[in-house]
Amino acid sequence: MAVIRVAKSAGFCFGVKRAVDAVYELLDSGKTVCTLGPIIHNPQMVEKLAERGVTIAEDPSQVPQGATLVIRSHGVPESVYQALEAAGVTYHDATCPFVAKIHRIVAEQSAAGATVLIAGDANHPEVIGIRGHLKGRSYVFSTEQELNELIKQGVLDVDERLILVAQTTFHTDIWKKCSEISKKHYTNLQIFDTICNATARRQEEAVALSRESDIMVIVGGRQSSNTAKLRDVCHPGCRTILIETAAELKAEQFVGVHTVGITAGASTPADIIKEVLSTMSEIVNNSEVKETEVAEAAETVKSFDEMSFEEALEASLQSLTTDERVRGIVIAIAPNEVQVEVIGRKQTGYIPADELSAEGTDPSKLVNIGDELELLIMRTNDQEGTIMLSKKRIDAKKGWDTIVAAGESGEILEGTVTDIIKGGMLVVSHGVKVFVPASHASASRMEDLSPLLKTTVRFKVLETNQARRRAVGSVRDIARAERKEKEEAFFAQAEVGQKYTGTVRSLTSYGAFVDLGGVDGMIHVSELSWKRIKHPSEVVNVGDVVEVYIRDLDTEKRKISLGYRRAEDNPFEIFKSKYAEGDVVAAKIVGMTTFGAFAQILPGVDGLIHISQIANRRIEKPQDALKVGEEVQVKITGIDVENKRISLSIRALLEDAPAVEEAAPEAAAEEAAPEAAAEEAAPEAAEETAE
Repeated sequence: MAVIRVAKSAGFCFGVKRAVDAVYELLDSGKTVCTLGPIIHNPQMVEKLAERGVTIAEDPSQVPQGATLVIRSHGVPESVYQALEAAGVTYHDATCPFVAKIHRIVAEQSAAGATVLIAGDANHPEVIGIRGHLKGRSYVFSTEQELNELIKQGVLDVDERLILVAQTTFHTDIWKKCSEISKKHYTNLQIFDTICNATARRQEEAVALSRESDIMVIVGGRQSSNTAKLRDVCHPGCRTILIETAAELKAEQFVGVHTVGITAGASTPADIIKEVLSTMSEIVNNSEVKETEVAEAAETVKSFDEMSFEEALEASLQSLTTDERVRGIVIAIAPNEVQVEVIGRKQTGYIPADELSAEGTDPSKLVNIGDELELLIMRTNDQEGTIMLSKKRIDAKKGWDTIVAAGESGEILEGTVTDIIKGGMLVVSHGVKVFVPASHASASRMEDLSPLLKTTVRFKVLETNQARRRAVGSVRDIARAERKEKEEAFFAQAEVGQKYTGTVRSLTSYGAFVDLGGVDGMIHVSELSWKRIKHPSEVVNVGDVVEVYIRDLDTEKRKISLGYRRAEDNPFEIFKSKYAEGDVVAAKIVGMTTFGAFAQILPGVDGLIHISQIANRRIEKPQDALKVGEEVQVKITGIDVENKRISLSIRALLEDAPAVEEAAPEAAAEEAAPEAAAEEAAPEAAEETAE
């Protein structure tokens, strides 16, 4: 009994699938579609698209009037974009994100004066596109021999500034060898490993599978670069054949074969792989066949040893086939489900609310009557004539490719925080839930993540697990990078005295931190109010929007000191505008010292009544004549504007009162008479007591 092993990574890569999906989406929306060159290196797929009216243009001038042009995943030179813009052609750019990343690298580095070395096929569309984004010299090599010949020719100086990049589908073993050779010869070399991770994994998996097989079958277009490389890397391990369709399989090729390995190039559609597997089953023995290492095998309930080949085949290709996908038009919306009319089928379809979106929103907020949706069949009920469908899982399948690509390219994604869980939070982006650990949830550590719930955040993907479809992301890395950019921009133009509107972000015992738009400044507690306060919360709260100005700026330490008190609110300024020396005012005693008493004239403005100015007689301490809380009339006898000190006097008022001065001698005499009489009587009383 023969064993057929299928590589997990067989078939469409992210970039190719993305481009093909773009064409289908445009066709389904009623657009006339044209591609710039064949959309993929697979004649069967190109023919299928041609049947739906897709034409191929070799340059922008050949695009039919009114058609939407799709730029394939290989990418194009900068000059093509310019030509499309000049001609007014509507286009959809399906350049693979990994290829676009190479475009950015070579454009930036060559503009900075670097010469570019490219490992790849000089005639391949991807390499032509890469060279079309250069601003200077470049050289292409495809083998170690070509690189050595380039070195031998001496066209590059040993200390010349160079960068080395690779075509995304370049042979990984040759790349490693060429990288080492380049490092030995050129001292000022920077290497960018731009081989697509998916390509590297596909090649590594194919090599491992070839060493365990009697024959390897490579499925894919003969014009496909990555398919040809799969054949090359597998050939040393065992006998290897390359086919485009199942029709090329011959029974004599498998005589005496016990183990067959199968993989497919990045441009090979799922239905072709499925057909190859089915045909091979009939050829090798037309009976039960053991399959292992098939894509998504871990998610099947029965092991492949217990399945017939047909069962195993369907299970292994469940994630690849489009048979389970349908399109439906929304005909009714209820709180718990959405009903659809399934196009091309007689059954009624329904989507449970929890299968509509990963965010679990009310169905009426997500879809409208008449909307056409792409859906996945979850279960059929032939007796009732109904189909249970899922939109969420279709979104997740599409979204997963986006998440994986973002993890490999470093692209920044946006998502909504839907759940706060133990250890972090879940962010939904492109229909996929990404786990963000608490330590990566924000620019600074947050003990409580609940304020982030239902907010929109920007994040990058740290890692993905293909088998479990799990992704881990970081908001912190993006937030910190963005904050640093904003900080640099802020300090480049900030000056003392500039005014800003900010939001209070946090409070401490010594002040309030205000977000000025990505940069924090601090209002010291003494700057929050003209009167003395114990804590900033007496004046502001977290979330308050405040008007502030820069009091001090330390560009080296990146510290910003903010002012909040307005000059016009300064109590001393108010005092100066209302009062002058010589004025008599009512004041409230608010404090005592050994040298006098403090009296409040206005809230925030106190004056000192020196002990000598409290009464027109000698007193030992202020408490002999005054008490805290008492209201008295005082005369302003001095104002020290520079030191903001005010001198007050009660005695001055006593001395200034004429009635009091005239009455004083008589009153004093009257008061003194009994005292004198008492003094005179005192000795006599003493003598009488002694006797």
